[in-house]
Amino acid sequence: MAIEAHATAKYIRTSAQKAGLVLDLIRGRDVNHALATLRFARKGVARDIEKVLRSAIANAQTKDGFGGDVDRLFVAACFANQGPSQKRIRPAPMGRAFRVVKRTAHLTVRVAEKPVKVVSSASAPGTDADGATARPRRKGAAPKKKASAAGAARAKTSAKKKKEAKA
Repeated sequence: MAIEAHATAKYIRTSAQKAGLVLDLIRGRDVNHALATLRFARKGVARDIEKVLRSAIANAQTKDGFGGDVDRLFVAACFANQGPSQKRIRPAPMGRAFRVVKRTAHLTVRVAEKPVKVVSSASAPGTDADGATARPRRKGAAPKKKASAAGAARAKTSAKKKKEAKA
């Protein structure tokens, strides 16, 4: 059974849209690669997302049944929901006031353990589903394409034109 854990940071002072741009970078990646990506991301919200990811990893480690190998964890889901917005007033010319909206976001990161691949003894490597041995292709060789009737006719006419041009 695969272990899943999540962590949420609420009321982070950024917009959900800006956080979503950084979350798109790490979605589906293994946690070590995601942490490296967040370390070198040039967005300020990347530091907050890194904290949430580390918290989700720690939550997964404390769950019963965890294998103990952090390298098998990957970012299963991550998203940013919109939090409450703070409304502020900015003075404007001629006694008017402009509204400033300071947005917040709720960041959620869910990590899961990669399932272990079980290889059955019936299907050995290099065999088809029928048990027939597959012929290995030469290195760099592309699969052969079947020639169509129209392609063959074009090849014949071009060969005739070349012969006529030489004569």
